[in-house]
Amino acid sequence: MDPVFVTALLFGSMFLCLAIGAPIAIALGGLTVGMIYGFWSPNALSMLPIKAFSSASSFEYLGIPLFIFMAAMLQRSQIADDLYEAMYRFFSGVRGGLAIGTVAICTIFAAMAGISGAATISMGLLALPAMLARNYHKGIALGCIAAGGSLGILIPPSVTMIIYGLVAGTSIGKLYAGGILPGLLIAVLFAIYIYVRGLLQPEMVGGSAVERFTWREKLVASKGLILPVLLVIGVLGSMLTGFASVSEAAAVGALGAIIAAGVRRKLNWKVVREACDETLLLSCLIFWIIIGASALSTFYTAMGAARLIEGMVLGLEVNRYVILVGMMVILLLLGMVLDTVGIIMITVPVFVPIILKLGFDPVWFGILFIINMEIGFLTPPFGYNLFYLKGVVPPNISLGDIYKSVTPFILLMIVAIGICIAFPEIVLVLPKALF
Repeated sequence: MDPVFVTALLFGSMFLCLAIGAPIAIALGGLTVGMIYGFWSPNALSMLPIKAFSSASSFEYLGIPLFIFMAAMLQRSQIADDLYEAMYRFFSGVRGGLAIGTVAICTIFAAMAGISGAATISMGLLALPAMLARNYHKGIALGCIAAGGSLGILIPPSVTMIIYGLVAGTSIGKLYAGGILPGLLIAVLFAIYIYVRGLLQPEMVGGSAVERFTWREKLVASKGLILPVLLVIGVLGSMLTGFASVSEAAAVGALGAIIAAGVRRKLNWKVVREACDETLLLSCLIFWIIIGASALSTFYTAMGAARLIEGMVLGLEVNRYVILVGMMVILLLLGMVLDTVGIIMITVPVFVPIILKLGFDPVWFGILFIINMEIGFLTPPFGYNLFYLKGVVPPNISLGDIYKSVTPFILLMIVAIGICIAFPEIVLVLPKALF
């Protein structure tokens, strides 16, 4: 069958299913079944349960539910309360300090949790009322929480990086090492923007007056950093030193989150049950998307369509960076309408072979890809963090207010992509040093 016709029919049908509100797992899996039955062979349907079993039973994927459980436990242990108090005191003397401290907390949470929802919801409940009470403009307050929370999929241990690494055939450990400096770069860009905006427009960050604490008060509050720092060292240290695999490090993190909840006297059967329920729900959602998309990818490759696209792109007589920028634009657009896991499963089997043929480093491209997925958590109309935040803000704050608040932070992330393209060593220096 003509690969061009298969491509047009497959993706046209998929976007139609999404437009009428079908869940992405159903759109991917259902279309694959129909395509295999109609255009390949009914006998080939036997590969679907085999593909599903091999995906769901993969040892590498075990890290996904463990990291989700860790994030759920951390959120319920209210470890962010002490962390917020510490950051509030350390950054209180800086113009816009509450917002900058919120970004710092989200960065630390990203290094603990691996998903964006934990930091976004926690800071929405904790930091937003504090900033609004001190007359911060809602645009700064909402934007720093939503954007800071998105760092959870870039700074390790990132669940999204596990999925990307397995689909792309790229070392997850190298991706984790490569995501650290770009994640910190983005956090610093956020902090600089908030600080400069505060200098130029003091009314955006509560006015020119700042609250100051003594060093003794700051040191007393710093005890709130102990548990998060120990957890980050336990998870990242065990992975980056080669002591544990990604899945084993996820188990370390899950145990550490249980211990943290116990230390804060929040560990009880209700908390564990709620964390397990959330883990089961999110894990099933992710795995159904993985199963459907991996089957679609197999069918698409078998029809020769992936090779057709690769040949067409590589046949273009343009600079390889033009092709790279084109991929970045496609990912930005897909991030507005598709789930992150779905984008990975659909685009990575097509993009990565092209990137390798063009001579780009796969780890470097992987980090650029993940930053685009991070932006996808903020871009309307379907950015996850926008809805996480809407669920915890006061009723007088509309979804439109949240949409407007994230615009400057999205632009800063795009700037970060440009910096990482211009200076690839920002991404590659740690993977080269550690591996």
